[in-house]
Amino acid sequence: LSTMLLVVAMVLPQQVGARDFSGETLNYEVVYHWGMIWKHAADASLTTRKTKDGYFAQLTGKTRSWADKVYPVRDTLKCTMDNNLRPLRYEKLTHEKDYYARDVIKFSYNYSHTNGHCTRYRKSGTTTLDLSAKTQAYDMLSVFYMLRNRDYDELSRNKNYTTVIFSGKLKEYLTINYKGIETIKMRDGSQRKAHHITFKFTQKGGKQSSDDLSAWMSTDNSRIPLLLVGKLPVGEVKCYYKN
Repeated sequence: LSTMLLVVAMVLPQQVGARDFSGETLNYEVVYHWGMIWKHAADASLTTRKTKDGYFAQLTGKTRSWADKVYPVRDTLKCTMDNNLRPLRYEKLTHEKDYYARDVIKFSYNYSHTNGHCTRYRKSGTTTLDLSAKTQAYDMLSVFYMLRNRDYDELSRNKNYTTVIFSGKLKEYLTINYKGIETIKMRDGSQRKAHHITFKFTQKGGKQSSDDLSAWMSTDNSRIPLLLVGKLPVGEVKCYYKN
C-alpha cells in the first residue's frame, strides 16, 4: 500500500512556492485485478494538516474484512515537512499478518546535501544506520507532495527525471517518465483527464528495488493522484481515488 501511494525532483521543474495542502483528506479504493476478477481488497486514506513550521501528513491503509482472512494489512506512514515540503521526520509502521516493524528517519541538511539517520525497530532488536545524498532526498511520503508541486507544463514527454529516496534501510533512485495527458476511466465509470507518469525504483548499480508503478495525476491545480497501477506476480493492483 505504501508503494502504491507513493509516489521526482532532482531535475524536475518546480512551481514557484509550494501549494497549500492543509486540511486535505484523500480517500482511495485498492482493487485487485486479474483477468475477469475485480475485487475491492483494501482502503487507504491520506490526510494533511498545517503545523507551525510546515506540514504533517499521514497515510493509512488497511485490508477489507474478506482480505483480512487471507492476509491482514494495517500500514501507516507519517511525515513531518517544512513549508517547502522538505522532509524533516518520516515514520513507517508496518503490521502485516504476524509481521511488525517500525522505521524512523530523521532528516538534516548541509547546504545541498541531505542526511538521514534511520532507526529500525524489530522484535529481534533495534538497529541504526545513516544515509546521505549530494542532492535533495525524500522519503516514500514526502516525495508524493513534491511531485504534486511540479509544473507539468514544463515537463518534456518521454524524458527521464530522477531523484533520491531514503527508505528505512537503503538509498533508492526513483526515475520518473512523463507520458503526457490521457483520458482515464475511474472506478465509478466516469472519465477524467490526467497526467500519466511512470515510476522505476533502483538501487546503486541499477538493480531494481521495487516493482514499477504508473500514476495518473489530475490536470487541475490540486494535482490529485486519480489512479495508480502496480504489477504483481499474478495480476495487478489498481488504486482509485474516490471523491
